[in-house]
Amino acid sequence: MSEKLALIIATYFGLGLSPKAPGTVGSVGTLPLAFLLCYFFGTLGIIVAVIPIAVIGICATDVLIRDSAEKDPGKVVIDEVAGQLLAFLFVADALRGNTADWWLYLVGLAAFRFFDICKMGPVKWFDSKMKNAVGVMMDDVCAGLLAAVVVWGVRTYIYAN
Repeated sequence: MSEKLALIIATYFGLGLSPKAPGTVGSVGTLPLAFLLCYFFGTLGIIVAVIPIAVIGICATDVLIRDSAEKDPGKVVIDEVAGQLLAFLFVADALRGNTADWWLYLVGLAAFRFFDICKMGPVKWFDSKMKNAVGVMMDDVCAGLLAAVVVWGVRTYIYAN
């Protein structure tokens, strides 16, 4: 993979080049994709999208960090894309064909950013122990899965009461 293509992929078409809060910009930029995947395909759409995004993202990130002292540069936000999509994994079927529950996308954004920034449990382990492209991706995948539990819990609580 060329360095130019790797930069386009790793920065999610340039969103990671934002001078302020590139991770948040990348996460917000993922919400339209999350909406489309959930609305039209549900859980299957999320799974089918996340797997190639993660694999291609690892390859692109590896190209960018291979000769760099910085092993998790802020401009790399393709990991946020994978993690943010995973935040909707457990509610994606409920969001299929559904615009009434739009607020769940905001809950998913907030929960994912919380876990990504706070780096608890497995998120912290991958972030601190794996100083390579897989670690860059996996800490956000873990943050996304933790966020998915929160989003599912919030939706379940709201509709149970």
